[in-house]
Amino acid sequence: MNKKILILSVFVVASCGLAYELIAGALSSYLLGDSILQFSTIIGCYLFAMGVGAHLSKYVRDEDVLARFVDIELAVGLVGGLSAALLFLTFSWMAAPFRTLLYVMVFLVGAFVGMEVPLVMRALNARQTAFNELVSRVLTFDYLGALAVSLLFPLVLAPYLGLVRTGFLFGMLNVGVALWTITVFRTELQNVAGRMLRAASVLCVLVFGFAFADKLTYWGEHGLFGDEIVYATTTPYQRLVITHWKDDLRLYINGNLQFSSRDEYRYHEALVHPVLQPLPWAKRVLVLGGGDGLALREILRYPQIEHVTLVDLDPAMTGAFSKREELVKLNHGSFSDQRVRVINADAAIWLEQHDDMFDAVIVDFPDPSSFALGKLYSVPFYGMVKKHLAANGLMVVQSTSPFFAPHAYWTIDATLREVGLKTYPYHAYVPSFGEWGFILATPQADYRAPTSYRLPMRYLNADTTREMFSFPPDMQRLPMAPNRLNTQSLVHEFEQDWRRVIR
Repeated sequence: MNKKILILSVFVVASCGLAYELIAGALSSYLLGDSILQFSTIIGCYLFAMGVGAHLSKYVRDEDVLARFVDIELAVGLVGGLSAALLFLTFSWMAAPFRTLLYVMVFLVGAFVGMEVPLVMRALNARQTAFNELVSRVLTFDYLGALAVSLLFPLVLAPYLGLVRTGFLFGMLNVGVALWTITVFRTELQNVAGRMLRAASVLCVLVFGFAFADKLTYWGEHGLFGDEIVYATTTPYQRLVITHWKDDLRLYINGNLQFSSRDEYRYHEALVHPVLQPLPWAKRVLVLGGGDGLALREILRYPQIEHVTLVDLDPAMTGAFSKREELVKLNHGSFSDQRVRVINADAAIWLEQHDDMFDAVIVDFPDPSSFALGKLYSVPFYGMVKKHLAANGLMVVQSTSPFFAPHAYWTIDATLREVGLKTYPYHAYVPSFGEWGFILATPQADYRAPTSYRLPMRYLNADTTREMFSFPPDMQRLPMAPNRLNTQSLVHEFEQDWRRVIR
């Protein structure tokens, strides 16, 4: 029976160890971007630390194996359980030491986890378990634990519990293993009462953190964003936060500002109307991204529009902007318009599976800060969009800043031209973002920027439109290679550009 307890412990500790690794990788990619870099360095640091821990385990005396196993379970439960909360609060209030703390915590957890399995194997060996049975059982349950968490984390834990609460949950599981071990092997351990008290103390800290995880997240995000948070949720795809200050509503995705209600009209007028004004015959429009419904609001102002298909990956995004009163007011209830069809799906998959044709396409994705987003700015993706666009139709792509991120901006332009589209780059000044860029593209039409607009505008007129399509000397075209799916050079260019300007 004691052997089975130890074997089951391996399943739990393996699950917990991988969970802490996934939490650190997901949190750092949310906050720092470049998910491949974050996960690669964290996995490397974690595995190296496991090797260090495995080496250190040889210095534990045979008679102390179970005692040290209990101590390590309490240590990894406390450090790993608190890791997500501490990292998030650190980034929110003191961003400078975040990377240092991140890798220190990953190393500590990895070293503790690296000691666990060798100690369990030595405990089993002391109970005269055959070597072949010992290795096969321990490794089998180790890998099964990793499989369980790798499936549960993205499907259940991260979207429904959030990263902070998930960290506390697995910390409690580590403490549970310690308590379990103390109870089962109490006759072989010294100072059982003291160990039970330490375990109970750590468990209380973790239970308290689990219960108040939402408060901790709120404090962290309040420090990060400064304004009152009126809506926040973690979805399988992203972290959405909406803040309010006086008359200003702001949307953040993974900590990055998406719009401010004070000046979003500049962005969305510039995004939509240079495309639809020259197309008085346009009846069918496709919107890719734009789950806030603000581009949709501008499109629906044209009476000739008969049908708009909006494809956005995250139902939490479109759900919030179609139900929350302050957000519905901002987008003028665009999601309730009978001409609109909302599809929550991956845009690339939807384009591949459907053959609908459109007179205009509005591409309003978040910036290409990760490889998951970078694929939506790639040659294959734009090739698929082109197949859905009428020969004389127009499309426009939100393309980051040509001033702050010129290499990324002109990479997007090169990518559109690579698939045979004629491009017409332009830019607009949006106070919340600074100088911002768009690229208009068409398969065949010769485009001329509008000199007037049929609809009343708050920002656009003949003068501002003429200025949008004129680039000053400090924003001239750069010779860039297109963004191909197998290399995703755009993500690298984007990271490099913004790293030069963000303090």
